[in-house]
Amino acid sequence: MTTTQNLNGKVAFVTGGAQGIGLETVRGLAQLGAAVVIGTRDAKKGIEAAQQLKQEGFKVESIKIDVNVHEDNRAAYHYFIENYGKLDILINNAGILLDQESISSKPIYQTSTLPLKILRDSFETNFFAQVDLTQILLPLIRKSDAGRIVNLSTILGSLSLQADPNSPIYSLKIFAYNASKAAINAFTIHLAAELKETPIKVNSIHPGWARTQIGGGAADIDEAEGSRTSIMAATLPEDGPTGTFFYLENTLPW
Repeated sequence: MTTTQNLNGKVAFVTGGAQGIGLETVRGLAQLGAAVVIGTRDAKKGIEAAQQLKQEGFKVESIKIDVNVHEDNRAAYHYFIENYGKLDILINNAGILLDQESISSKPIYQTSTLPLKILRDSFETNFFAQVDLTQILLPLIRKSDAGRIVNLSTILGSLSLQADPNSPIYSLKIFAYNASKAAINAFTIHLAAELKETPIKVNSIHPGWARTQIGGGAADIDEAEGSRTSIMAATLPEDGPTGTFFYLENTLPW
């Protein structure tokens, strides 16, 4: 899959960008020349991350945002319109796992016993908040000559693989997390179809099983490797795919 390796003049926003895969995505986009804004609920952590990356020679700022709060998402819009006048890249990276401590840990609940509050809270952050923020920022992305929206999903959100007894992820039934990620995949499909006649590309990505708070310590790859697919999706050329679900060079089934 070909990508654009020069992001000079581009503006990127990475939610959940102060740690983990999000932080490595910020670093990767900044290395390519983009001005990158970290979005994080922890203002202090965001400032510290931005300062570190500035010391490394990158153009990075941070703003405090809780994607679950509509007013915070509106404030992000005003930040970008006042400081940049546009937004080229949106990485919807923020997300939560409430069903269990990590992907590699034992389930806290089975589907039949899962409290509805966990299901609702999972959808609030992993789906509704992402839709709200994207809808709010879309007018700014329309101002870009090559807008890119990247929705962080997971292979666990693939309904095809979850339903296949021969699938390697068949046993990983983390209902609230998986269902909320399947929902964000549906958002990707619908928004990409709406924007297919524009320069904006919308894709879902699986970052890989990375050693993060959600992935757990037994995961296969580190956070930097986990950021690679996000960066690929953010730097797709004009003839790149839209409305797809992929991991590195591999297209994944919905």
